[in-house]
Amino acid sequence: MDKLDAFKEFVRNNPSLVKYVKSNEMTWQKFYELYDLYGTDENIWKPYLGDNTSEVKTAGAATAGALGVNEIVNWFKAVDLNTIQTGINNAQRVLGVLQDLVSKENEETNKESYRPRPLYKHFED
Repeated sequence: MDKLDAFKEFVRNNPSLVKYVKSNEMTWQKFYELYDLYGTDENIWKPYLGDNTSEVKTAGAATAGALGVNEIVNWFKAVDLNTIQTGINNAQRVLGVLQDLVSKENEETNKESYRPRPLYKHFED
């Protein structure tokens, strides 16, 4: 078993680490670096693995039911409005191009079709 698999097993045995990643206090990369440097039995894990059984139960209850107000507020804080505005602008451009294409097709179907002048007629005789 390589270190990554051992780290995954460590995380499965300690689900309280997930809340630190979800709340943006830590990243999986930082946790893995700590695991790689110190292993599992060091004092480095005490702040993250302390007696968190009650916190894990309440987190499980929150995910099973409605989201808490703090989770909703944190989600809205994490939303990047510039990215959303850029996406909306791009969608508007695409819709504008499609609308132009559809209107050009309608104009072309409304035009009279070209009829060549008969060869034997000159100047509308």
